[in-house]
Amino acid sequence: MLHVTTRRNQQKQRAESGLPPSSLSAAAVQRMLFLRAYIQLIRADLYLRKGDFAKLRDRVRTFPRAQGAPEPDAIESVCRAIDTACIWYWKEVLCLQRSAATACVLRAAGIPAQMIIGVQLMPFRAHAWVEVNGCVVNDKPYMRDLYMTLDCC
Repeated sequence: MLHVTTRRNQQKQRAESGLPPSSLSAAAVQRMLFLRAYIQLIRADLYLRKGDFAKLRDRVRTFPRAQGAPEPDAIESVCRAIDTACIWYWKEVLCLQRSAATACVLRAAGIPAQMIIGVQLMPFRAHAWVEVNGCVVNDKPYMRDLYMTLDCC
């Protein structure tokens, strides 16, 4: 009975952390991550359609990080799911929408992700990307060298 109780507690902790149950196959986990990624792309798109950049920024900034240790390959799995969701999204996904979705899905998996918004002065450009512990995870690793950090969410 102790074994069953412990397993139930583990499953409950995984469910509360936003991670799929460990009994699922790798393909099922990737499908669930794809759906979460797609939903986050839609949510970010709704904020941007309204022109409400401040609310999108606040949503990313306050998105709760799940408790517990993330899976060892969680960052790669989430980024792969985001890439796939962007391919299947009905319109072009720009960097801000993609980065907001990536940061939220990573946090739901228990990873301390930050969305970074940077600017370049000459010629003027802006860009968004996601970092985990100071490392760029959804873009080229030299983004910090090209853009000055304007905001971290």
